[in-house]
Amino acid sequence: MNPMVEFCVSNLANGAQEAFEILERDPNLDVLDYGCLSYCTKCDERFYAIVNGDVVEAETPSELVSKIYEYIEENPLF
Repeated sequence: MNPMVEFCVSNLANGAQEAFEILERDPNLDVLDYGCLSYCTKCDERFYAIVNGDVVEAETPSELVSKIYEYIEENPLF
């Protein structure tokens, strides 16, 4: 089972698309987008994704990618 990374389309439109595209190329991740993840205040303030059910936040898309990989490394599925 691959780690799951979920994005809100509003956050993608605000600039997180860059992170989405980088992560989507990784065959070891399941990267999905949804109409809304119900984190509207976070979505408005910074970039974020839900990784295996937990929120990972960052100031830039590249920092978000780094933090997502860091989170996955520190919280393995098995």
